[in-house]
Amino acid sequence: MTSPTGIEFERWFDALEARHLAVLTFPEVRRAVEALSAVYVERRNRLDSGADLESAGKRAAFALFYAPLHFLVADHVARALPLAEGAPQRVLDLGCGTGVVGIAASLACGNVPVEAVDRNRWAIGEARWNAETLGVDLRARPGDLLRQRPAAGRTLVTLGWTVNELDDSMRDELSSRIESWRLAGASVLVIEPIARRMSPWWDDWAAFAAARGGRADDWKFAPQLPARLALMDKAAGLDHRELKARTLWVPAQARP
Repeated sequence: MTSPTGIEFERWFDALEARHLAVLTFPEVRRAVEALSAVYVERRNRLDSGADLESAGKRAAFALFYAPLHFLVADHVARALPLAEGAPQRVLDLGCGTGVVGIAASLACGNVPVEAVDRNRWAIGEARWNAETLGVDLRARPGDLLRQRPAAGRTLVTLGWTVNELDDSMRDELSSRIESWRLAGASVLVIEPIARRMSPWWDDWAAFAAARGGRADDWKFAPQLPARLALMDKAAGLDHRELKARTLWVPAQARP
C-alpha cells in the first residue's frame, strides 16, 4: 500500500501553488477561499448553478485549498478501511472534482487505474493534472454520475463530497444504482462532511450499508499541513488543524 504523504504530498502542494499562484496572488486566492467557504456553508442553494466554480478565484481556491484537504481525508480513510481486501482492479470516481478522492483510493489499492467522471470540464483538466503529478493512471471525461456503470470486474466506486449536493430524487436514484453496482461486483466508498445538517439522509444510507455488510464511520484526525496551506487556512479565518469527515463503505456482493 503506497501513500504520497510527507515529502511527496508537499511536493504536490508546491506544484499546485506554483500552478495557481502564477495567475492569481495569495491574497486573491485567500479571498476566494472565504467566498467559496460561504457557498458551501451558507449558500448551498447556489451549488446547482455552479456557484462553487463560477470564477477563476473560486476555481483556484478549490484546487489549491480544498483539494489538498480532501486528499488528506481520502488518503486517511482509504488506508484505514478494508478497500484493498477485494483487490479492486480499478477505481471509478464519480463527481470527481479535482480527482483527489479517486487518486487517494487508487494509491491505497496499489495504484490501480482510475476512471473519473465530472460534469465540469475545468475540474476534469485539474483531475488529469493532479493524477499525472502524483503518478496515477487516470482517464477523466465529462458525464453525469447517474448514468455511469462500473466496468466488468472488481471496481471501487468513489463518491467524495458529492451525494450531499444531489436533490432527494437524484439521491434515491443513486442508491438504487449502488445496489445494482454491488450486485455486479463493485464496492462503493462515500465521503461526506460530518455536519448532519448537510446530510439528513445519512442515517438511512448508513442502515443501507450495514444491511449489506458495510459500515458507517466518523473520522477525526490532526494532519501535518504544509506551511503555506496552514497559512492560507488561518488567513481565511478557517481552522483545519483537525480534519473531520464521515464515510460509508458498501462491499461488493460476495460471490458463491
